[in-house]
Amino acid sequence: MNSPTPPFDAAQYRQVLGHFPTGVTVITAINDGDPVGLAVGSFSSLSLDPPLVLFCPGSQSSSWPKIRAAGSFCVNILAASQEHVCRVFASREPDKFASITWTRTKQTGSPLIDGVLAWIDCDIETVLPGGDHDIVVGRVRDLDSADSTGPLVFYRGGYGRYEV
Repeated sequence: MNSPTPPFDAAQYRQVLGHFPTGVTVITAINDGDPVGLAVGSFSSLSLDPPLVLFCPGSQSSSWPKIRAAGSFCVNILAASQEHVCRVFASREPDKFASITWTRTKQTGSPLIDGVLAWIDCDIETVLPGGDHDIVVGRVRDLDSADSTGPLVFYRGGYGRYEV
């Protein structure tokens, strides 16, 4: 039998988990003809057969319900030079795409942000509850990568770069 989780300090939780560096992605979709997107650090490969990925948007996000309604999305893996892109998509800007150049993916038509390190075009396979976040599993339909200086990394509350 599981015992209840003892109370803990949320600030300490964030501080300790901040020691794990994460890549930075922007999840995009088209909802009712308009582009929508949000910055996400909780992205991961899930399965090779079938090809699945996952990301975890906050359940309070205003963009996530629009992406969910679209039924498909593109994971844009940001390059080291794209901190400004992350900041736009992490904001509550009403038109996050106003200053961003993008095209549509061939499979789902989701926004593909220019200059990304890599991208993965997906259909939503399933959505599971995960505390104050949702766990979104996507089935990969198409993907590609580009030469770049490296990924944008988030670590201990700040942005950095990975040098090869």
